[in-house]
Amino acid sequence: MTTSKPRIALVGSGQMGSLHARVIAQSALCELELLIEPREEQGKAVAERFDTRWAADFDTLDGIDAVVIAAATPAHYELAGRVLDLGKPVLVEKPLAATYEQSVDLVDRSRASGVPLMCGLLERFNPAVRTAREFSGDVWQVNGIRHSPFVSRIPTGVATDLLIHDIDLAIGFAGSEPSLAKGEFGYFHPTSVQNRSEDCADAVLRFDSGAVATISASRISQRKIRQLSLLEADRLIEIDLLRRDITIYRHIDDNMPTDRDGYQQQTVIEIPTIRYSEEPLAAQLTHFLGLVQGTGDADGERASILPAHRAVHEVTESALAATLSS
Repeated sequence: MTTSKPRIALVGSGQMGSLHARVIAQSALCELELLIEPREEQGKAVAERFDTRWAADFDTLDGIDAVVIAAATPAHYELAGRVLDLGKPVLVEKPLAATYEQSVDLVDRSRASGVPLMCGLLERFNPAVRTAREFSGDVWQVNGIRHSPFVSRIPTGVATDLLIHDIDLAIGFAGSEPSLAKGEFGYFHPTSVQNRSEDCADAVLRFDSGAVATISASRISQRKIRQLSLLEADRLIEIDLLRRDITIYRHIDDNMPTDRDGYQQQTVIEIPTIRYSEEPLAAQLTHFLGLVQGTGDADGERASILPAHRAVHEVTESALAATLSS
């Protein structure tokens, strides 16, 4: 089919892959040209749902302009490497690869070849995050909570699955990479203990500016929580990443009432308008298409990938060292 729109191949048709398939197929900016999935029944079913072709694997990717990889994390490195070798721009779901060393290698290969590379750090495109970035200032402290109930289909630990999102956001709001990253892991579910995949991870980051971030991730919670708070000199910005809203608190005064025991506080509360309504996956796709078509900053995008991956790696090393020494 001849078209001026970028033709996209999607690798993976699991839960996340199906979401990517829907967003790509619905986009007016590109075409879902091919779905690649080794499981024939699963792949054909998703391809039929979104009116595209199915293939079990790929070789030359002739007729394809760019690739989105939403396969399982252990397959990211091999798949992304093959795509880069073919000279096709590629968006890879987070984490970029199963190990930090593999992630570094992919970024290096992308830089050397000049082929655009993007990692799917989706919370960057959350409407509330995009809005908060427009008015946030010097951040002193970041607190993040990302908790979820247990999901057996995800074999990897929470550091690369959940923690990485809020570490990436903290780095973005702090404006620099952390100079220190350390953490503690917990292993509780029987399969997690057996596989040594962490169920919860608490991280502390320190930045050269003096800012501190504390991030908590868990996959054994009884409810889903996605919250990020930014403390500045004169206000607290609270972002609910699930509801996609923002509340700003400014402390005015406090005193001890003269007529009774207790504490009295005056606080001004602001609820700014969220300026964006686009679904994060759709906004991410639009950003990726800018890289594909040469209108986006491929060098800047490439440089933004590793800081969060490096911090997660250092947190993991710190947590494993603490476990071995205990």
